[in-house]
Amino acid sequence: MNMWKFAILVGILLEIGASALVSAADMTTPVQPSEIKWGPAPPFLPPGAEMAVLAGDPTGAGMITLRLKMPAGYKIPPHWHPTDEHVTVISGTLALGMGDTLDRKHSKVLKAGGYGVARTNMHHFAWTQTGGIVQVNMMGPFAITYINPADDPSRKK
Repeated sequence: MNMWKFAILVGILLEIGASALVSAADMTTPVQPSEIKWGPAPPFLPPGAEMAVLAGDPTGAGMITLRLKMPAGYKIPPHWHPTDEHVTVISGTLALGMGDTLDRKHSKVLKAGGYGVARTNMHHFAWTQTGGIVQVNMMGPFAITYINPADDPSRKK
């Protein structure tokens, strides 16, 4: 990732993710689902989702655990990450597919308890018809690159 993209990513995460990072700092003991503090997802994800950082610092190195709460009809266009992304469906459903276009026919719908891995640099996409909550585990710093730059919601301001 070039330096300006990294600087923008860090700025965005710090600007809108401060409350989520505080939430992660608060989670030093076991928590119930009702105790998780949700906030708006960062602008590099399509609008409408909420995010909570359970562990780690998305702007730093090391293990990160995030939860993403997505409304019905939510889609994340094809993209890739510079590290492996491990996704577990907590509730609802999430469809995952591999490739450069969001093709519902070539994706697998996972139910609660379902699990998927997108390996480093693997082009993939996600969508949910019903809505759902997923947990994402990955090594930081968090970064996402959309296959089609026009799909990047952070560029649409």
